[in-house]
Amino acid sequence: MHFASDNTAGVAPQIMAALEAANAGNVPSYGADALTEAVTVRLREIFEAPQAAVYLVATGTVANALSCAMLCAPWETVFCHRNAHIEEDECGAPEFFIGGGKLTLVDGPHAKMDPDALRRAIAHTGRGGIHNLQRGMVSITNATEAGTVYSVAEVTALAAVARDFGLPVHMDGARFANALVATGASPAEMTWKAGVDVLSFGGTKNGCMGVEAVILFDPTRAREFELRRKRAGHLFSKHRFLAAQMLAYLAGGLWLDLADHANAMAARLSEGIAALPGASLVHPTEANAVFAAVPRAAHRRAQAAGAAYYLWPFDQSLDGPGEEPLAARLVCSWATTEEEIDEFLSLLR
Repeated sequence: MHFASDNTAGVAPQIMAALEAANAGNVPSYGADALTEAVTVRLREIFEAPQAAVYLVATGTVANALSCAMLCAPWETVFCHRNAHIEEDECGAPEFFIGGGKLTLVDGPHAKMDPDALRRAIAHTGRGGIHNLQRGMVSITNATEAGTVYSVAEVTALAAVARDFGLPVHMDGARFANALVATGASPAEMTWKAGVDVLSFGGTKNGCMGVEAVILFDPTRAREFELRRKRAGHLFSKHRFLAAQMLAYLAGGLWLDLADHANAMAARLSEGIAALPGASLVHPTEANAVFAAVPRAAHRRAQAAGAAYYLWPFDQSLDGPGEEPLAARLVCSWATTEEEIDEFLSLLR
């Protein structure tokens, strides 16, 4: 019963096999290999973007941080939701790589920015001229940190606000596959066709060992990204092992199948919890994460039996009245089974 994170799951067998195959022989380093070229070709096909520049890195944090640094000057700010991943879980990496920029936090229900709130935040920024922080960029987390998903229409609306102020748009897609299968949109519709300039395309949380792609839909920025990646120490010498993962991830739509399974498991878990006495959902379950409140006594039973997940927020205590509801975050992965979910629900019940 492992629901702490999709990061805790292992590597999908197809991807592990691809890593083993890539280990044979000698190939050029630093991305000058055939696998890396094949990844670039495949992602351009998938996103219907023949001119896009594609770069692989090993972590989502650096994918986001380097993207922000490329789009935002040190005297500018990144507009994002106050519960965005770049705000809550990256230890100031975007600000560090930008070299002094900051994040301006925007409100909206269920971790999704409200377009009107975004417009007000941007309009309020830089009104004092040189004395103020300047407008930099907009970053959208999809799927969100609340397990919700921006639709294509919602992404388009936010990007339209950004365009009104001449700002570029970044999408943090650590769980992009989960968002995509939840909406039924195409990769192009969810990104550049909706107004997204740069995408952090996740693999690690969805069955890879450790690889993310940064996709620049405007290739004129490519050289800068190459230099920033190298300067940051994130250009892998044995680059083929990043490329082998990503190529296997994309092959035959595996990335969508893995995400679809994770989302289906979360839906099963969410429906089961919602049916329990004294339980309720904190956020809608739209991707692979469930945010729900259940009585403290149920948490005690589940955790005593070895269930792994987080109370959310973390500072809640299992000590106290058993009937009092405590909120928790439960994340499903490509490897989650129906048996795990049913056992967990039985304990809660």
